[in-house]
Amino acid sequence: MEKYDHDTIVPYKDSEESKKNQVANMFDSIAHRYDFLNRFLSAGIDVRWRKQAISYLKDIHPQKILDVATGTADVALMTEKILKPANIIGIDISDGMLDIGRKKIEAAGVQTVIQLYNGDSAAIQYSDNSFDAVTVAFGVRNFQQLEKGLSEIRRVLRPGGKLVVLEFSRPKTPLVKGFYNFYMKAISPNIGKLFSKNKEAYKYLDESIQKFPEGKDFLNILEKVGFTQTINKPLSLGICSIYCGTK
Repeated sequence: MEKYDHDTIVPYKDSEESKKNQVANMFDSIAHRYDFLNRFLSAGIDVRWRKQAISYLKDIHPQKILDVATGTADVALMTEKILKPANIIGIDISDGMLDIGRKKIEAAGVQTVIQLYNGDSAAIQYSDNSFDAVTVAFGVRNFQQLEKGLSEIRRVLRPGGKLVVLEFSRPKTPLVKGFYNFYMKAISPNIGKLFSKNKEAYKYLDESIQKFPEGKDFLNILEKVGFTQTINKPLSLGICSIYCGTK
């Protein structure tokens, strides 16, 4: 499996731990402020991005869905509301995020539909062809092994099943690009430090976005691991992108 630049980007450069463990620790430390900071830093536009990503699954009417890097279950809860599947399984490596997600699921009264488990994209604990669809929102950048994670996702998808990825990307328009870079490098880490006491997490956010193989490069990786009918839809002047692939 090929190694990519973003695979080496970690939150804590002085740590000897693996990227997976560092990312889990990072999200554990910001879990209590994660939802608030998402809404605040994106001015609420991340909610619309998630809805648009989920809409790409409507044509296959999935009944069993896996949400990888589910975090606090935002996508899982929104998917339940929009698509009404029989079952959604969410996996994540951060127990702190999962604990908050479970509370949100209980508050929504959908525990019989959505279940959350600690799980790693590089070793998904489900058999081949288990799911009609897989979603990953703002999580593929955090995979320790990008190709391995995407291959595992394809393995657990049924033939004809669809993967939808929502991920940050880099704007191409000079004016937007300049403002975006300033915001991500100067504003976002300091707001993150103010509210979550963890500046490294939001510095890592920018560094991992800068190194991530986006656009056509990401589609090429999806195709390399066996996905077909791949598409890329930029959102909000290129700040975010939706990627889809079919098994």
